[in-house]
Amino acid sequence: MKTLYFKDLNQYYGKEVTLEGFIDNVRDLQYVQFVVLRDTTGKIQVTIEKNEENQQLNEIVSHLTVESTIKVTGLLQQNEKVKLNQMEVLPSEIVVTSKCLDELPINYKDSASAAIDTRLNYRFLDLRSQKNLLMFKVQTCLVGAMREFVISKGFLEIHTPKLIGVASESGAEVFELKYFDRLAYLAQSPQFYKQMAIASGFDKVFEVAPVFRAENSNSYRHATEFTSFDIEFSYINSFQDVMSFEEDLLIAGITKVKEEYGDEIKEVFGVDVVVPTKPFPRIKLEELYQELEKKFGFSMDPLDVGDMNSESEKLASKYIKEKYGHEFVFITDYSAKKRAFYHMRKDGIPQGYDLIWKGCEITTGAQREHRYELLKEQALEKGLGEDIKFYLEFFKYGCPPHGGFAIGIDRITMLLLETGSIKETMFIFRGPNRLEP
Repeated sequence: MKTLYFKDLNQYYGKEVTLEGFIDNVRDLQYVQFVVLRDTTGKIQVTIEKNEENQQLNEIVSHLTVESTIKVTGLLQQNEKVKLNQMEVLPSEIVVTSKCLDELPINYKDSASAAIDTRLNYRFLDLRSQKNLLMFKVQTCLVGAMREFVISKGFLEIHTPKLIGVASESGAEVFELKYFDRLAYLAQSPQFYKQMAIASGFDKVFEVAPVFRAENSNSYRHATEFTSFDIEFSYINSFQDVMSFEEDLLIAGITKVKEEYGDEIKEVFGVDVVVPTKPFPRIKLEELYQELEKKFGFSMDPLDVGDMNSESEKLASKYIKEKYGHEFVFITDYSAKKRAFYHMRKDGIPQGYDLIWKGCEITTGAQREHRYELLKEQALEKGLGEDIKFYLEFFKYGCPPHGGFAIGIDRITMLLLETGSIKETMFIFRGPNRLEP
C-alpha cells in the first residue's frame, strides 16, 4: 500500500524513501538521466548519474516510456538547482511496475487538443490531467463538507432502492428494464422513500446516490445518470425553513472548498470561489417576470409560463447579481401545474422554490403535503392513481410536517468551477448518445 505521497516529502530530507507513481517525463542526456515521477499530490525529480556504479539503473531508465509506472527507492535530498520543488531522489533501486506500450491517443495535458467527446472515449487517460484531478478533489471536499454538516445536525444517512416496481413521481422520464418476469424501473429520485423515512419517524435523512432520468436532452447541464445529494427533514413551519437550511448547507460546503482549494482553483480554472452570504435573495416568479421584461425586454415563452426556462434563469442571475451582488437567488410561487403533486399548496400556490446559481437551476425544494386526503386529491388531479398507491399508504398513519430538496453534485461542480459542461465534471458521463466507456 502506498503510504508516502509527494506532497509530504519535505519531512524526509536525508532519508531513504520509496516512491511510486506515473512517469511524467524522461530526459536521457549524455552524463545524466532525469525522471519526473507523478502521483495525485505532486511531482518529484529522480536523478541518475551515468557511471559504472549506476549501470543497471541507467539501462532501466534508457528503456522507460512516459506514463509507465515505477517504484523508486533512494535518498531524498534538497537541491536548490532543481527547479521542481528544489528536491530530488538519488535512486538505489528502480522497479518498473507497468509499461506504457503505445503512444497516447490523446494529449490529456492539453484539453483543447481534442473535442470533449473524443476525450470521453479515453476518459481513463483524460482524468490523468492536473485539472481533472483537482476537480475531483474539489468535488470530494464539497460533498464531504456537506455530509459532515448534515451529520452534525443529526441527520441519518439512508440508501434507497434504485430498482423500483412503479414509475416514480410523475411516471415520465423513467428507464424500463426487465426484472425477472415483470417490468421494473430505474428510480428518477429517492423522493418517495425519503418521505417514507419521515413517516417512519426518522426526523432527518439524507442520501448521496445515483438517480436516472430518461430525458432525451443534450444540453450542457443534463445527464441520464447523475449523483444527487438529497435532504428531507421533519417538523418544519414552512418552506422558508427548507430554504434556510439549504443556505447553511451550501455555505458550509463552499467555505470548506475555498479554504482547501481556493488558490488552486483560481490558478487552474481561473475562478474565484465566492462564499455566499445569508440570506440569499428571494423573489416571486410573477415579480421576476416583470423585472426581466422591464430590465431586459424578456417575455416568457407561453409554454413555460408558470415556470422557468434556461434563458430566464440566466437573466434572473444577471438581474440579481446587478441588484444584490449575490450569485444565488430563490424563486418562489410557481404554478401548481408546473410542480409535483406532493408539494404543499397554500391558496393554490405550491410552497416551494427553485434555487438558481450562476444562471442555472441547482435545486427544486418544497414543503411536502403530508395530509393524506389532500395528497390523494392532488395526485388524482395529476392523473396519478394506482401507481402511487404504495406511496399514499405512508401518510395514512400519521406523518409530521416536512420538506426537503436535492442538489445535483455534478451540476454544482460544473457551476463552482465554471467548466461549461456537465460532461467535464462527471467521472463518467451518461447521456442519450453515450453508454461507453
